Amino acid sequence: MELLIDLSVRGLQSADYSAAQIDGALGTVFGVDSQLIADGTYFVVVAGTVIVGCGGWSKRKTLFGGDHGSGREDELLDPMRDAAKIRAFFVHPDWARQGIGSKLLAACERAAMDAGFRSFELGATITGERLYRERGYEAVEHVNVPLVNGASLPIIRMSKTGQG
Repeated sequence: MELLIDLSVRGLQSADYSAAQIDGALGTVFGVDSQLIADGTYFVVVAGTVIVGCGGWSKRKTLFGGDHGSGREDELLDPMRDAAKIRAFFVHPDWARQGIGSKLLAACERAAMDAGFRSFELGATITGERLYRERGYEAVEHVNVPLVNGASLPIIRMSKTGQG
């Protein structure tokens, strides 16, 4: 999974983020979140034997970041009043713009709605913002996330109310 994340970030986000931002974000903001895997809320798309996309949703408070990110909040959300968190979407550059992100997003929203959630929230990269806007998400806040190397990473907090 780490290899896919590295390839995705370096291959697809270099037009929107500097090398320092990418280097500072890999492993913390952009990284594997084993809590999603343990919760059974992380999905992968496989072509042959290669994982070409991944993404998940969370019933926990953490909005974004991998296992080594700061500010993790693993407390459970209340589906009646809290938004499920859409998390950790990465697509292999060779498979970009082929609908993988959209399919993962639809699967995550369906699964979260099956768990009782009716709204969603995410921290979008500049690169991913267009996908989420096209799928009904609206920007709520622009934040700059401080990185371990002194750089900061612009993230767009977005939300959406589900159907059903």
